Order: sequence, then C-alpha cells, then structure tokens
Amino acid sequence: MTTHKQAILSGLFGLCIADALGVPVEFSSRATRQADPVTTMRGYGTWNQPPGTWSDDSSLTLCLVAAIIDGFSLEAIADNFCRWYTDADWTPHGEVFDIGNATQAAIFQLLQGVHPSQSGGLDERSNGNGALMRILPMAFCHAQLPLGELLECTHQVAGITHAHPRSQMACGIYITIAVLLLQGQSLPSAYQQGIQQLKAHYAAAPFSQELKHFDRILSGAIAQAPMDAIESGGYVVHTLEAALWCLLNTDSYAAAVLQAVNLGGDTDTTAAVTGGLAGLAYGLKAIPADWLEQLAQKEAIAELAEQLAIALEPAVLS
Repeated sequence: MTTHKQAILSGLFGLCIADALGVPVEFSSRATRQADPVTTMRGYGTWNQPPGTWSDDSSLTLCLVAAIIDGFSLEAIADNFCRWYTDADWTPHGEVFDIGNATQAAIFQLLQGVHPSQSGGLDERSNGNGALMRILPMAFCHAQLPLGELLECTHQVAGITHAHPRSQMACGIYITIAVLLLQGQSLPSAYQQGIQQLKAHYAAAPFSQELKHFDRILSGAIAQAPMDAIESGGYVVHTLEAALWCLLNTDSYAAAVLQAVNLGGDTDTTAAVTGGLAGLAYGLKAIPADWLEQLAQKEAIAELAEQLAIALEPAVLS
C-alpha cells in the first residue's frame, strides 16, 4: 500500500521531472516537437540550463509545500513566493530564470504590502496557467479538510496570483482529481468522479458563469478530442485540457509527460501539470530512474516531502 510519504514524493517528483523535461524546449512549435520529439531528459535549449533543471512551476510548488508544513497561512505562502523571486529560494541553481506576467505582477503587489487575498489579477486576461502549475500540494491536505473547505483553500492559494474564478475553478478541478487519485482511484475513474463532484460545487455564482469554459472537460469526453483540437499555450483552460488529454490517452508516467512536452508551446507547464497527476497515478517506481537521477536538488525535494508527510499525518490543518 502506498504511504502518505510515498504519495507526496510521487506527486512532487512527478511534477518536477516533467517540468525539467519541458524546460529545454519551451516555446517550440508542435511541428518542431513532432519532427524532433523529446524522448528523455535534455539540457540547455531555450533557457540554456543543464539537464534536470526545473522552472518556476516547480519552484512555486515547493514554496507552497514549505509553507503548508507549518499549517495553512496565506501570508506564509505569499512570503515564500516573494522570497523565491527576491532571494532565489527553491530554485534549482540559485537563480530565477522564468516567471509569468501575472505571477510577477502579483509578487510586485505583495512586495508593496498588498495582502495576498488582494494581490492576484481579477481581469479575464489574467487567466494564465501560473496558479494551476503550482497547486498540486493542496491535494495532500485532503485528509485534514472536507472537500468544500479544501476547494476554498485552493481558491485562496490560486488567488494570490490568479484571482479570477476561472483560474480558481481550474485549480479546483485539478485538486479534486488529484485527491481521488490519492484515494486509490484510476485516472479514468478519478476524472469522471471528480467532474461529477464539482458540477454541484460550481453551480453557484461566481463560478456558474464560468462553467461554459470547461464544457469539454466537464462533458467527460476530453480524451476523445483529436490532438489538433488540443491547445498547449499558456491559457489555464487549455493547459488543464491538454494535461487531462495526455493522461487519459496514455498508460504510463513516461508516456503521459512526453506526450505533454511534445505538444509544444508551454512545454514545461503542460508537462508539470500532467506530471503531478501522473506521479500520483503510477507511483514513484514508474518514473524512469535516469530522469530522477538527473533532477536538480532531488535530495532537498525528498526531504521537503518527508517533512510535509510528517506534518500532515497527525495534525489538523488549521
């Protein structure tokens, strides 16, 4: 049976490794990736970083983990995000080399003293994937919080940088599926059960007005979409669609995350969002050992996962 620590390790390593697979080819076109598909860990490329280097996706995920070890505090999470930006905390090599516009704008607000409940963008154009890419650790709190409370906390964490209801909903859908995977469901089952649970939760305003944007996901048939209909840029709905499509059309961790990278576009984030769930679904043993071996700061990530497992096992998140 998978322990809590193993599940946390699987999710975090699954996300960080997938992120690192995508970093060297970020912004490349789908045609380029189809002609020269990524099949293993590469280096340099777009950001001129060595193999195994993860991006802001993993950095902010790890910042979230480090904060919730001490309980749920929006201020502590925001402080960690700021320290990542100003002091390069939780970076693979001591530098910040990638950041999304909405995330950067929110961190500027935080640094000027704006409360994290007010720092995130509310404009419809502020629906990039910068909250979704880092939200996975909230799923590890599922044993401490009922789903409704967990979703509310998830929305608050998303809102530090992306406060529009659409971004919050994307994070809520993702976390609900992740929780079901942690409870032992298969990917297809977690997807179908997750969307059913959420339809009622998101039936009221302000979320009800946003449901139409998730029609393809909430239909239960995203896996049947042709590849040409799956977009892989930075828009949060497209990222969630692409991740679920990759997960539901493959049968292993490696196949899922490579499919995500080889869609092109926002390769690191599409892969990271895919990889977090794929890690939970298939477990640590399914992640290729040579990829894990090359991952930057793998010992520090493992230690952080252990600290979170210890913190969450006996305590009630408060």
